[in-house]
Amino acid sequence: MSRRRRARTPALISAVTAVLLPLAACGTTAETTDPADGKPAAKAAPGFPYTVTNCGVTATYQAPPKRVVTMNQHVTEIMLALGLEKSLVGTAYLDDRILPAYEKAYKSVPVLAAEYPSKEKLLAANPDFVYGGYASAFDAKDGRSRDDLKASGIGTRLNLESCADGGTSPSASTSMDDVYREVEETGRTFGVQDRAEKWIADARTTVASTADGLKGVEPLSVFVYDSGDKTAFTAGGRGIGNELIELAGGRNVFVDLDKSFGDATWEEVVAREPDVIVIYDYGSTTVARKKKRLLEDPVLKDVPAVRNQRFAVMPLSDVVLGVRAPAAVGRLAAQLHPETVK
Repeated sequence: MSRRRRARTPALISAVTAVLLPLAACGTTAETTDPADGKPAAKAAPGFPYTVTNCGVTATYQAPPKRVVTMNQHVTEIMLALGLEKSLVGTAYLDDRILPAYEKAYKSVPVLAAEYPSKEKLLAANPDFVYGGYASAFDAKDGRSRDDLKASGIGTRLNLESCADGGTSPSASTSMDDVYREVEETGRTFGVQDRAEKWIADARTTVASTADGLKGVEPLSVFVYDSGDKTAFTAGGRGIGNELIELAGGRNVFVDLDKSFGDATWEEVVAREPDVIVIYDYGSTTVARKKKRLLEDPVLKDVPAVRNQRFAVMPLSDVVLGVRAPAAVGRLAAQLHPETVK
């Protein structure tokens, strides 16, 4: 079961009495005075103080956080893409393999847990900042809410796709602009705005190149199969997955599902007649098993994608809001419209 569907529920954590230093990144002034000689201390680094509102939480940073724990693969890869591995004191929860370009840097970071670490283990790393990919990273039942961590002197950031409003506004869906915003705000928080700007410029070029190759192409109707047996857990219209489908020359048959991920009935899948089924690859259930389940279900036998065995496969880490998204558009387009690949 995906953490996007429901937060994990490990055993209740006992109260933690460790006292941590206050958040290093949240000083009170951009310039202070040395009490020893009365002379002004060094000014804040360029770009600081920096104030940002993330998923309703506003914070001001006088300097970059120095001891960071990332939870969930896509935010870990954002940090690595920005060359911030030396700021990481821990990481947790992969969906699949780290991108080869970041593998060496990733191996230099301690892995705190295969899934989410207990609050005790998280605090033992003595972080001054925790960066979560899914809302379940900050599960209040496990003592890891953003308020709980703030009380321990720890700053936090939640990936924009997991904001309650989808990262933009209650009526808007997550877009590629949110990917750029996520990278830009992370870059500014850690004082590497120049790296973020370069990444964004390259990403825009990548997306534009795919769009050029798809000019004149008729969109195909697409059903995303994430998981599920009695119901289909699929991509709705609010997440970046929907944007990737559209940019890759597709049309999400569940665009009207008003969330990033949600359940649909198999009868609805049949009624919407998708041309292609995109299978999300992650976890212990293999793509082969998912494909077998779809092909052998008599209810689905007349669905065009099943009848014609039109499947595409995307790793889960490609279809969430992270640094893989721009290139993922091209990878999906090549599967939906192989005739456009040169």
